[in-house]
Amino acid sequence: MQPKSQQNASLDERITGALVGAAVGDALGGPVEGYSPEQILERHGGRVHGIVGPWHGDAWRTARPLAPYHKGDGHVTDDTLMTHALVRVYARVRDHLDAYAIADHLVPDLMTEPRWIPELETEALPLQRIFLAEKWLVTRIHYGHADPREAGTGNIVNCGAAMYTAPVGLVNAADPRAAYAEALDIAGAHQSSYGREAAGVLAAGVAAACTPGATPDSVVSACLALAKDGTRAAIERVCEEASRHTDFESALGPLRAAVAPYDTVGPDYRAPSLGARRPSRLHAIEELPIALGMLVVARGDHRHAVLGAVNYGRDCDSIATMAGALAGALGSPVPEDWAKTVAEASRLDLWEPAATLTAVTREIFTRDLSRRRAHEQAFASLGGLACSD
Repeated sequence: MQPKSQQNASLDERITGALVGAAVGDALGGPVEGYSPEQILERHGGRVHGIVGPWHGDAWRTARPLAPYHKGDGHVTDDTLMTHALVRVYARVRDHLDAYAIADHLVPDLMTEPRWIPELETEALPLQRIFLAEKWLVTRIHYGHADPREAGTGNIVNCGAAMYTAPVGLVNAADPRAAYAEALDIAGAHQSSYGREAAGVLAAGVAAACTPGATPDSVVSACLALAKDGTRAAIERVCEEASRHTDFESALGPLRAAVAPYDTVGPDYRAPSLGARRPSRLHAIEELPIALGMLVVARGDHRHAVLGAVNYGRDCDSIATMAGALAGALGSPVPEDWAKTVAEASRLDLWEPAATLTAVTREIFTRDLSRRRAHEQAFASLGGLACSD
């Protein structure tokens, strides 16, 4: 049961909590990304409980495998850069998006608009920071002239699309089915198979979390109602295990064991298996089920969910991004000290994208209402309304 104050959180508070909460999770997870819980424990002399410095300290500029990125000290990663880019697309279109909006607006934004990149500590094109799986958008759509609805086919299947689809869930607040459909359309430009499916389900989860009175269990139920194939099976198995834990420390090993049969990457995150990230109906990305699992373990609390995700290791910046977005959408307060430090260190206004998306969300809802009324009138004119008793 959530505290009453969380249940009564407004749209503005939920959108702000989700976007700021996601950025904070991203920044906390960045410096320990790619390592195991045991390696994190050894490196930091205990669990991570807040913002920490780079794994290799002052040698971050040259130390492999992370050079030249300054991961740590409160710097957000490409998860947040892509999330904010998607918010900018909504701000331009001011309506629901599809794959063509990604081609017409997101791709040019990545290619032509220099921005401050925290991990590079300089202004650069976002294209120069994003991972190869996101560069695929530019390669396929701008250079390959692929149909945007199908451009994601052939890309590695990972969390690349899911990590930035929280805004889709927020625009469709309290309507998980609409969020799922819109995110699947958008993600077709970027991903296929269970990577695309994860984007739809994450958006649905965020939309469900915005429903007044929502709980972690109701969010998981909404996700399971829409998820397909291996994604559904992985979420069900991980969240079933998560329900047995109330502290992330005891959950770290069991949650990894629960998701392992569905994860294609394998036990060594930095040396993926031969079948890693290939299309399949039997598998799932690891990040989304674990984020939902940590949300359940934390009973919806942002701090606890994010720290669980961070200390899980592996792709923990994306896991913590998703967990932070879900907890924030539920109305759980984002720790102010974390948010302030991340904003200052990253030299980003974490609250402006939330204010922008809130305004756009209200505009879109007004348009949806008008479209719905027009449809009702047309349907009634066709004699399609059933007679009332």
